[in-house]
Amino acid sequence: MTTTYDPRHPQYLDEADVRSELTRVYDLCHGCRRCLGLCSSFPSLFEMIGRHDERDAGLLTPAQQDRVIDECFHCKLCYVNCPYTPELHAWQLDFPRLMLRAEAMRHRTRQQPVRQRVTTQLLGRADLVGRAATTIAPIVNRLTGAPAGSLARRAIAVVTGVSSVRLLPPHARQRFSTWFSRRTSELAPKRQGKVTVFATCSVEYHDTRIGKDLVRVYEHNGIECANSRAGCCGALWLHAGDHEQFAKVAKRNVEILAEEVRRGGEIVVPQPTCGFVLKHDYPDYVDGPDAVLVAEHTYDAAEYLMKVHDAADTELDTDFVGTVPEHVTYHTACHLRAQNIGRNMGLPARDLMRLTGAEVELVQQCSGIDGMWGLRVGNEKLSIPLARQLGDRIVAAGAGAVAGDCDLANTAVAEQTGAKPSHPIQLFARAYGIPED
Repeated sequence: MTTTYDPRHPQYLDEADVRSELTRVYDLCHGCRRCLGLCSSFPSLFEMIGRHDERDAGLLTPAQQDRVIDECFHCKLCYVNCPYTPELHAWQLDFPRLMLRAEAMRHRTRQQPVRQRVTTQLLGRADLVGRAATTIAPIVNRLTGAPAGSLARRAIAVVTGVSSVRLLPPHARQRFSTWFSRRTSELAPKRQGKVTVFATCSVEYHDTRIGKDLVRVYEHNGIECANSRAGCCGALWLHAGDHEQFAKVAKRNVEILAEEVRRGGEIVVPQPTCGFVLKHDYPDYVDGPDAVLVAEHTYDAAEYLMKVHDAADTELDTDFVGTVPEHVTYHTACHLRAQNIGRNMGLPARDLMRLTGAEVELVQQCSGIDGMWGLRVGNEKLSIPLARQLGDRIVAAGAGAVAGDCDLANTAVAEQTGAKPSHPIQLFARAYGIPED
């Protein structure tokens, strides 16, 4: 049995070794149960172990082990709750990385269902799909925006493996990078920094307004912006187990991003999943110092602004002449919480919105999306109840303004409540009086 989370280790993809490590970790988790309420993986695990009088995880079949893997949607909240992580305990329990290892083993040994593999091959090519879809956005949006369960949506589900009953984000008619290349910079006279915007697929191809407001807020505060040449972060490949494809994407992006850092700009990311991948996954899959360089210079979009605000020689403009909501319900994205950044509880966007004078109420409930996991055919039984719980908590908060960093989680909120959540950067832009695009 090898306790390793290094994808380059010779035993990393060995099935017998992986399953032995699963047994070790499952036994530890069964004895702790601290993560019981995070997702369905742990209740399923504990129930299956409880069927045996010995309470021994070694009695689980491979199919039972795989059920736990299938129900994990890589929320990373184990990092927030687990007391036995490699940094804290000799047991070196890293459940999220173990799930990545197990999924990679199943991908290599072709144990994943054919439909799952086909869907991964399509969705993993996010840049190719995004460029094509934005070219014919009105047609694509009419199809993907058809009523849940309609003939059009069922046809899409058959072809792509994307659920026919989940609300999908529309594609933009103009990509963020196109807007960025044509825009006129309005940089404030007082220079306070320089960044490269890693826009992410969500901002590049879907809600480009987030990227536009980010650039305008940064320039309003004297922060020069460049747009990164790097493509999709590759999270879809990673979480689906195709770590070879992910490693190729990561290597290519690291080369580009490292050079952009060397030219003097920090990297800012407006989506939590992509920020987590750059900070925590790239160093695991790319040899050499460049991946570490990229990780050390990557910031969440709100995190960088709070860094400017807290520094001794820089400051944010706190003269808010625009619209400031009295109360904001803020959904704290799992992949942002797992990064543990900012001054308190790892929530820089909350601190940013509080600067405007708004009262911010936290809703800490996973949306169950994780990139595309919650939107895949077959995962609705688990993902929709999670989204419904999130929607219920948003409604119970009763605030007029709803905010969240994750665009896909915001789509789940819209699906369940009819609300139109904003990215915190967008609320900050409105507070400055920057008009909505």
